[in-house]
Amino acid sequence: MGTISGILLTLPAVLLALMAHELCHGFVAYKLGDPTAKMMGRLSLNPLKHIDPLGAICMVLFHFGWAKPVPINTRYFRKPKRDMALTAVAGPLANLLLAFLAVPCYLGVFNLFALLHAKGSSAFVLNLVFYFYYFFLLLHQVNVGLALFNLIPIPPLDGSRILLTFLPTRYYFAFMRYERIIALALMLFLLLGNSFGFLSTLSSFFSVGMEAVWRLIPIFR
Repeated sequence: MGTISGILLTLPAVLLALMAHELCHGFVAYKLGDPTAKMMGRLSLNPLKHIDPLGAICMVLFHFGWAKPVPINTRYFRKPKRDMALTAVAGPLANLLLAFLAVPCYLGVFNLFALLHAKGSSAFVLNLVFYFYYFFLLLHQVNVGLALFNLIPIPPLDGSRILLTFLPTRYYFAFMRYERIIALALMLFLLLGNSFGFLSTLSSFFSVGMEAVWRLIPIFR
């Protein structure tokens, strides 16, 4: 797979992953009483409304990244810390679900490719089927990467909202006071350090597990 072809197939996978992630954040917040995301047009299937340029570039290059955060106003929540955690976890869970559903797609297309190759189909048909296989594989990978990266318990990532639910209120707001500084430090760490090794290993673990589940079904063996 050439570089240009890989990027062209990665882009729609990234857009779908970002859209699912942020849409679910906003939807859960709306269901918990916060209409902010809906009023600002973020309950949208348009992925362009959810893109953070640098986060999207990182996803294309490394399959790890982030989207433009959905605006949340915790004053609408009945139980702010609990509801913030539920809102935060909705995005990564949506990505893991999408990653899980992408597995039978790429396994099925791979089996189709093998069948067509055995029947001597034309190079055009084989290439077309292979591109579909590669797209679904990328869709799986970027969704796993987006979910796991955002579960890191460091602001402004979703994991921090989940972790801080278990802290006393005064520590919660004291920690969030330094969110921008911590976010900048995280950005510098990612850009200057080799920090994706652990996430790659963890992503592979999740991918192998998801694939193993689907391979229990005879058609995907």
